[in-house]
Amino acid sequence: MSLSRFALVSAALVAVASASSADEHWVYLGTYTGKDGSKGIYRSKFDDKTGKLSEPELAAEMGSPSFVTIHPNKKFLFAVGEGGGKDGGPVVAFALDAKTGKLTKLNESKSGGPGPCHIVVSPKGDLAAVANYGGGSTALYKIGQDGKIDRIGFVQHKGMGKYPNRQKGPHAHCCVFNAKGDHLYTVDLGLDKIKVFHVGVDKGLEEDEEEDVETPPGSGPRHIARAADGKASYVCGELDSTVNVIMGGKVVQTLSTLPKPTKGNSTAECIISPNGKFVYVSNRGHNSIAIFKVGEDRKLTAAGHITGDIKIPRNFNIDPSGKWMLIASQDGGKVGVWELDPETGKGKETGNTIKISRCVCVKFVPVAK
Repeated sequence: MSLSRFALVSAALVAVASASSADEHWVYLGTYTGKDGSKGIYRSKFDDKTGKLSEPELAAEMGSPSFVTIHPNKKFLFAVGEGGGKDGGPVVAFALDAKTGKLTKLNESKSGGPGPCHIVVSPKGDLAAVANYGGGSTALYKIGQDGKIDRIGFVQHKGMGKYPNRQKGPHAHCCVFNAKGDHLYTVDLGLDKIKVFHVGVDKGLEEDEEEDVETPPGSGPRHIARAADGKASYVCGELDSTVNVIMGGKVVQTLSTLPKPTKGNSTAECIISPNGKFVYVSNRGHNSIAIFKVGEDRKLTAAGHITGDIKIPRNFNIDPSGKWMLIASQDGGKVGVWELDPETGKGKETGNTIKISRCVCVKFVPVAK
């Protein structure tokens, strides 16, 4: 893929945001549901000044909403329900009331392939894309002005990777749009690739294999973050516990996310701090958040780890002010708050926590006054 093409990936889609003037945010929490008590999507009110979270409340009942995303206008929330047969799991649109935090179901579609695990909305808010992990496919949806979704495209990925036990077939894990919303990039763990599609409300979903970006064999790319200036992307390797720097359509640097080899570790989320100075990657097994400092050349330098009472951090997020990191402990039954140092990128555990079963996604929405 050419640098000019790949450089269009939007910073707005990778947690690079300007400082927020809001004092409070709704935090929407995706979970795995089951016998241990979780029933769907939860919400908590976050105080940006104190770093405290209110007790979580059920916002919408739904089976295993493992990933949720917010529309750019902050009026809609979309969620995938992990699971499903050959026709896929549920993809659900909700109306979002930013004053009360209330979610109201608008409509529901199917993901087209089993195991939907990630959903993202285009910068213009007219399209949404879903990555189906179990089926190894990408689905595209049109979003109406009323927030309802309608599937208009589907592509089944093909091929395999280095390791038969995890890569005997495709496993799509994450999607991002470019800034114009006319290209979509799907990170596929099973293929060690970032697949490229041309997209549009009228065009649908068109594959462009010649532009696919390859990651190191056996890395198992999972999630991607994109620099604000579009000159670099950062992709975590789930299978080899790495972070890969992509520039000019190729990997130019690979670093370990671990201080030393840790048996059974896998990475999960990869994000950039709002000030653009740091890249963070979660380690499941080592139970930490790896910190990397971004250089002027966009390459990374290892800068330590955020640790504490963390158990399987599948997902985490930084509030829009850049001061607080919320870490979801999937196996710890809680979400905790860490205060970030803007100069070192390191985090101090505050002790502010809420109990929530099997939380695996954290998203912020400013509370409307």
